[in-house]
Amino acid sequence: MLWNSALKSAPYRLSVAVIAALVAGCGFQLRGAPPVSSALQPLAVECSSHIPDTLCQSIREQLTLGDVSLVPVENADFILRLSNFKQDRRASAIAADASAAEYTLRHSVDLEVISADRIPMVADTRLTTTESYQYDETNVLAKQREEDALVQQLNDRLAQQIIFRLAPLTPQKIEAIRSDYRQNQKATGSASGNHEN
Repeated sequence: MLWNSALKSAPYRLSVAVIAALVAGCGFQLRGAPPVSSALQPLAVECSSHIPDTLCQSIREQLTLGDVSLVPVENADFILRLSNFKQDRRASAIAADASAAEYTLRHSVDLEVISADRIPMVADTRLTTTESYQYDETNVLAKQREEDALVQQLNDRLAQQIIFRLAPLTPQKIEAIRSDYRQNQKATGSASGNHEN
């Protein structure tokens, strides 16, 4: 009896162990974001007052899962700045009785990355993500829960887009951006000097 019970529970325990290992092993990959170069660290995340806490938290969580060293702005070599967040909800399909049958949620945010010495690594960029869902007036509470879940999903997607913008900033790319910026500054300075003469 004991042996039979052990045999029955062994596959169950194996399944649980495999699932646990997969979940633990996925970590950062589950969120679909690429790694961020160590050259972009230590990094500060600066959210303006209009950015939802859930979006900022999602970004910080994904960066932390990717072993990115996050520090306050005053201690950072690079600053990721988020501003001008917009959230929009529009009816995208109408039912026969002229009520909204489907809504589309749209979230957008401005992103820029600058170095501690004020060199732009990623110029001001607008990121947007959308999701649609069906609306049923007879089940408002369930639909509100679904909308809340979609809001978090949109925040997670924006966070992924942001991290995808950080991923190409390798040491070589950062150095190339610095070099181009300094050359442009010199050229601008020379041109303005010539105009003054």
